[in-house]
Amino acid sequence: MSLEAYKGVYVYAQQVDNKISSIALELLGKARDLAKDLDTDVTAVLIGSDVKGLADELAEYGADKVIVVDDPELKEYRTEPYTHALASVINEFKPDIVLVGATAIGRDLGPRVSARVATGLTADCTVLEIGDFPLNPLPNQEQKHGQLLMTRPAFGGNTIATIACPDNRPQMATVRPGVMQKIEPIAGAKANIVEFNPGFTPDNKYVEILEVVKAVSDTVDIMDAKILVSGGRGVGSKENFKLLEDLAAVLGGTVSCSRAVTDSGWLPRDLQVGQTGKTVRPNVYFAIGISGAIQHVAGMEESDIIIAINKDEDAPIFDVADYGIVGDLNKIVPQLTEAIKAQLANK
Repeated sequence: MSLEAYKGVYVYAQQVDNKISSIALELLGKARDLAKDLDTDVTAVLIGSDVKGLADELAEYGADKVIVVDDPELKEYRTEPYTHALASVINEFKPDIVLVGATAIGRDLGPRVSARVATGLTADCTVLEIGDFPLNPLPNQEQKHGQLLMTRPAFGGNTIATIACPDNRPQMATVRPGVMQKIEPIAGAKANIVEFNPGFTPDNKYVEILEVVKAVSDTVDIMDAKILVSGGRGVGSKENFKLLEDLAAVLGGTVSCSRAVTDSGWLPRDLQVGQTGKTVRPNVYFAIGISGAIQHVAGMEESDIIIAINKDEDAPIFDVADYGIVGDLNKIVPQLTEAIKAQLANK
């Protein structure tokens, strides 16, 4: 494999029902940073049926070029035709880096594509940067420059691993939604479109979709919330989360939690913040009864304002909090809720 033949940072631009998924726009923002460090450009790969009209949106969020693979076989996501499409793009255009969102689709697609093009894949990354590998020079081992360093939680989130793929191309990673930031859209940007179709011949790996049933959930996506009232083991019980729900209600916010809470069965996994949960960036984040383990902090440290309430004055959460209250949450949270109610009533 001639590594020099591989150029550019490519992003799989996931779309569902002909609507670009937010993760694709987040990845384009990060791709621009990586491309700048490598002095290269950013390409979005748009796969689907009748999706060419979405290309300009990708240009607005940072794509220098959009490769469109458009075919009726790609109307709904199916593993085999989508794998064939993305693997064919990689084999034809030879990107240096390929980023895929760690969504349900991306977790299915990424590993299959990496196997088909004979490269590695680092899953569920939280940090991506360009650097040297090995990170520190080792005796009798070449240190390669301009490598994609992919950082992800390992061993259940108890440690952090930085992984590289120095001997194969492309360098592939799936990236957790909510970790990377979109750029401000470039008004009026128009896509440089390259149409590519490798041809699709259905075989016994093509599944037939009989019916699509869309589940309706009444759970708010905590990644979209502007105010999060998050509780940890220190809340004490499932019933005690009523205190946090009352506070969230007066603030117009959403309740979330730490891993200890979901492990105890008090709240569903959809509400978990942290390395093994979701990464959030609300305007205000209340950390109530949360000690502040590194795994949790990694999922919320980019919040604009962090307010911690904990009876342990030495809790690590106070190291990242903008405001901290030491005391019994059973007394503090109801008082805070009533004070906010009174303040709102006087407006």
